[in-house]
Amino acid sequence: MNPTIKYVLFDMDGLLLDTEVIYTKVTQAIVGEHGKVFDWSVKGNMIGRPELDSATYLVEALDLPITPQQYLSQRNMMLAKAFPDAEALPGAERLVRHLNAHGIPIAIATSSSESMFELKATKHRSWFDFFDAVVTSDHKDVQKGKPAPDLFNVAAELIGADAQHTLVFEDAPSGLAAAVAADMPAVVVPDPNMDKARYKEATLILDSLMSFKPEQFGLPAFVV
Repeated sequence: MNPTIKYVLFDMDGLLLDTEVIYTKVTQAIVGEHGKVFDWSVKGNMIGRPELDSATYLVEALDLPITPQQYLSQRNMMLAKAFPDAEALPGAERLVRHLNAHGIPIAIATSSSESMFELKATKHRSWFDFFDAVVTSDHKDVQKGKPAPDLFNVAAELIGADAQHTLVFEDAPSGLAAAVAADMPAVVVPDPNMDKARYKEATLILDSLMSFKPEQFGLPAFVV
């Protein structure tokens, strides 16, 4: 039986917004300059992790002749130009508006920095403004990024949530690990390329947020 939920926390990249396609395009452009290929054998281990941690893994995995910091400097300049065009993923806006309409406290807990978050949210202010709190990787109370539970713990505290009644939505294995570490049930919506065996600790695995049935967790059902 699923727990009765009173609060909801959302990851952002690859869950609410289709930013992963942007990350992939930019990263391939950079590693391609060095004759390398950025595929899912590498990307699958980077999603959801803090950017320096992720960059370090990339440089080591592909044996790039640059430092993680050099990669990030080049990447972030390219991302800043592309992120304002990020599109919402199916079902994301519908779910956020639905929870807000029913008075369910909601928050974002993202591995993105505040500056990158602002760029990604550019086209989506009309529904991102419904979030009661946004916690980014550079929030003053976040000591460690995912898979540590800090982001979710801080977000929960800001909306007055307790772990038992808080549902996390994630797409990345590291994000799921963070939710588990925070003792919060998690619904995951993995990228189709991800191995679902990496999500064994999830409360529920979905192919899309469009498939989510709020009533399964004691939340108000969508009106058909």
